[in-house]
Amino acid sequence: MDGPVMVERDADAVEIGAVIIGDELLSGKRRDRHHAHLTEALAEKGLELSWIRIVGDSARLLTQTFRETLASGAEVFSFGGIGATPDDRTRACLSEALERPLQRHPEFVDLLERRFGDEAYPHRIRMAELPEGASLIPNPINGVPGFSCERHHCVPGFPSMAEPMVRWVLDQRFPQRNAEAGSVEESLILQNTTESSLVPVLEAMEAAFPDLRISCLPRMDRNAPRVELGVRGPRARVTEAHARLRQSLIEAGFLTH
Repeated sequence: MDGPVMVERDADAVEIGAVIIGDELLSGKRRDRHHAHLTEALAEKGLELSWIRIVGDSARLLTQTFRETLASGAEVFSFGGIGATPDDRTRACLSEALERPLQRHPEFVDLLERRFGDEAYPHRIRMAELPEGASLIPNPINGVPGFSCERHHCVPGFPSMAEPMVRWVLDQRFPQRNAEAGSVEESLILQNTTESSLVPVLEAMEAAFPDLRISCLPRMDRNAPRVELGVRGPRARVTEAHARLRQSLIEAGFLTH
């Protein structure tokens, strides 16, 4: 079975997004489970999710979404909408966004014919109509594949199928990566402190470490303000930045040691 081209990239250069499709998610009829599974699979490769979109079954909105995600250059995982019913619009909308025709993928046709026989026609065979140039993503659960096209990886809406298919794609795209290649985070908590009082310290940190993510998460702890500060990025840089942050907080009077 053909698959995504193997490409090894630096984590900092990889933007990874997710498009989760279905009116039932927007209405609250079902709850999304793909987000948690995807972030877990990405973490095993030392990668992170950059953004996520939940889109209904509107062809217009889905096509526009794909135009935007294609323009981003990101690796995108798309969940749902690849079945054979009229509301399964992922294939057609991605095809329109790509400005490429839908074509029956010969290997996909063969898989459907071998699995379903005469019952592959006239409806199930529609699942084999993919955007020109698409490659298949194997489905270890029921054998009906997803597909990849232009860094967009389209898998079923069923989490039990989607999860192993996502992991297969990640193994193909990032074969040498593991969790050790990813970002780390160090944090500290300040009691009886407001986020606004920390602005000068945080601005200085962002100026000194523009390659890292400096976060400030305020909380209320028994009616007392509490702030969690975080530094995230490559291990060596995070260690350096965390030491600088602690020293800055001591100098500003927020910490005593």
